[in-house]
Amino acid sequence: MKEKRSIRLVRLSMEHIIVFKEEMQEAFQHGFEVYNKDAEETNLWQVLPDKDFYQSLEAEGAETYEAISEDGRRLGGAIIIVNGNMGELAFLYVKVDVQSKGIGQAIWKAIEAMHPKIEVWETCTPYFDRRNIHFYINRCGFHAVEFFNEYHPDPYMPEQFDQEDGLFKFEKRILAEKRNIS
Repeated sequence: MKEKRSIRLVRLSMEHIIVFKEEMQEAFQHGFEVYNKDAEETNLWQVLPDKDFYQSLEAEGAETYEAISEDGRRLGGAIIIVNGNMGELAFLYVKVDVQSKGIGQAIWKAIEAMHPKIEVWETCTPYFDRRNIHFYINRCGFHAVEFFNEYHPDPYMPEQFDQEDGLFKFEKRILAEKRNIS
């Protein structure tokens, strides 16, 4: 059974950006290695390129949060982009040593609670990361709405990565009743 963790989301401060990025990269690298055990040396490239990280961090409407435990330890974090009633979950990560303990779901619930006016959330994840796909669909309530690949590239980021491997786009539509809006 998953242990319940109490977290709070705190805006990322400038002095923590590098550590935040490194922890996120480590978590993404770990996820890649778990599902690609036969892959060649994965430490020769970054699963999360610096360019993508900084592009999300500096996007208009970007908000970056550290997930902090009761004892003050960073457990993970997220970068979201808010544009009116639309939200994008650019990145969400949980530190490798505390994964599978409900922290990712707690981070997501806290983000939703902080943004009750968002009507539609979007995010993407690589096809190979079954754990992320399970998380977004079964834990967070997203639905797969599109599959980007070499034959159907994402029109908003065709140059971002080699899409022949594929990328799932997810959406979560929030009903007005759940947002407590009349």
